[in-house]
Parts: sequence; structure tokens; C-alpha cells
Amino acid sequence: MDFTAIDQQINALEQCVDKTVPVDRDEPLLVGVDLGTAYIVVVVLNSSSEPVACAMEFAQVIKDGLVVDYIGATRIVRRLVSQLEERLGRTLERAAIAVPPGTGEKDCKTHGYVVEGAGLEVVTILDEPTAANAVLGISSGVIVDIGGGTTGLSVIEEGKVVYVADEATGGTHLSLVLAGNYRVSFEEAEELKKDRSRQNEILSVVRPVIQKMASIVNTHIQGRDVKAIYLVGGTCCLKDMEKVMEKETGKPVYKPANPFLVTPLGIAMNCGR
Repeated sequence: MDFTAIDQQINALEQCVDKTVPVDRDEPLLVGVDLGTAYIVVVVLNSSSEPVACAMEFAQVIKDGLVVDYIGATRIVRRLVSQLEERLGRTLERAAIAVPPGTGEKDCKTHGYVVEGAGLEVVTILDEPTAANAVLGISSGVIVDIGGGTTGLSVIEEGKVVYVADEATGGTHLSLVLAGNYRVSFEEAEELKKDRSRQNEILSVVRPVIQKMASIVNTHIQGRDVKAIYLVGGTCCLKDMEKVMEKETGKPVYKPANPFLVTPLGIAMNCGR
């Protein structure tokens, strides 16, 4: 699959972390809030679904897709929204959110309460891999969203989601393995995981965890005519992890240049749908 156009779109969003694109005072804005295990990300798009601003903050207020620190999560979202409103000179009013596949109604409502507590009306709630597909535009295959706490997937056939699943294995587990292997703190392991100069070394250490993720995918696509796998989520930024997944699943595995921002962008694109 050619990710050129998608990579350009994600690159435009990356630029908006530090740079704000001017918008008209009356132009409708699309807002997406991604409550991740490692990062909370707020994305703002214009009426043409083009990125205009983005803010994010490292946080550990979500665990395995569930809100474990409601007050802390609300404060972070409120802080990020205030930053973006100041940058844009506009009040943000409506937002879309996403949750791991299979999240119960009660936990979905809690995610919504966090965002509403920051002053936004939640107008759309969808699962994370489905949000990612707003960017990828896959008509057939399985989208695997590996975040900090979970591995979620959506099987897509003829452009429609026919099956979703989610299991508690994600980037946090990679960090725990690295912390134990190198005898460092969890926080140090989180930083080590991002060290691009040591990606090959890191991959060899965490390979068993990635193989576990692949086994999760294999279990849920068994008996289905899945031709390809598409990776998104911050954990998938690890260099060459797609090659491990490909070997374990026996399916072609693809990922964009920056899989981290695919889902937040897709959430915003669904605002109001």
C-alpha cells in the first residue's frame, strides 16, 4: 500500500504541534480527543478536515483503555483545550472521542465525562481502529491499533467493520520488559523505547511481547479471509516491529511513517458524524 498521501497528512498534523494554522472566526472546527495510556492528544481540523492545531501531554491517567484518574485526566484535557483555544483565538465547543474496541457503556460514558469536564460537548464516540480507518481508508483487511495499554483491532470487509476486539497488551508491556532487562525505572524504559539509535537492540529485547501481540491478531482473524494487516498506534513507531508481525501472522503488514498520530487525526475527522 502506498502511504504517501497519508504520510503527508500526518506530517501536516505534526507541524501543527508547534505551528497554528489561521482559521476564520466563523469556520466550523472539528475536534478530536484521544485519551491514551501514555499520551492525551487533542487535534483540531478545519472544515476541510485539514490540521490547524494539535497539543499533547504525557500522562498515566488511563490504564488498559480505562480512566483510572478522572480528575487528573479532566485537568489535562482542560489544559490542552485552553492552550489550543488561546492559539486559535477561538472557543472549542464540540469533540469526538474514541475508546478501545469492546469498551463497556459505563466506561464509554466515563471517557465522555472527562472531555465534557473540559468544556466540550461530546458528539461522537467510536472505537479506535475505526477512527484510524477514517485516515487509512481501508476497504478490506484488519486495522490493529497498539497503544500504551491495549492491542485493539477492527476487521473490515467491503468498507464495513464486521468484527472488533481488544486485549490488554501494549506499549506499557514493552517498557516493563525493557525496565527489567536493563534494570532501569519504568520512566527510563519509556525514554529508552524512543531512542532511535538503539531501535534494533530494543526490538530484539521486546520481540516476545510483539510476538504476543501477533498471536492476539492471529486468534481474532482465524477463519477470516484477511489479506493484509495495517498497524497504527504509538507502540508501532518501534522500527521494524511490522516485520516481526508479518513473520508471525504470515500476512503482509503495513504501517505509515508515523503511526502514533493516525488515530487522533481519525477521531477529529469523525467529529459530528
